[in-house]
Amino acid sequence: MSAPLFREVLQAQEPPLQEALPLATEGVQRYVWESRFGPMLIEVVDRVAYVNGGKVEPSTDTTQPQGAR
Repeated sequence: MSAPLFREVLQAQEPPLQEALPLATEGVQRYVWESRFGPMLIEVVDRVAYVNGGKVEPSTDTTQPQGAR
């Protein structure tokens, strides 16, 4: 990837109706991913991943490649 890396910047178009929440929280890693389907929030809490608030379940068998059984 050759895209430039920018610092986190959050700019609202209009004055907010409520106070903005901080993006950084101790013990939580947060990323905003812009995909062709729209933005998604990825959070990692205690080595558990969440996407848009939903827990990501690991696949059942990650030790062997497909078709190796």
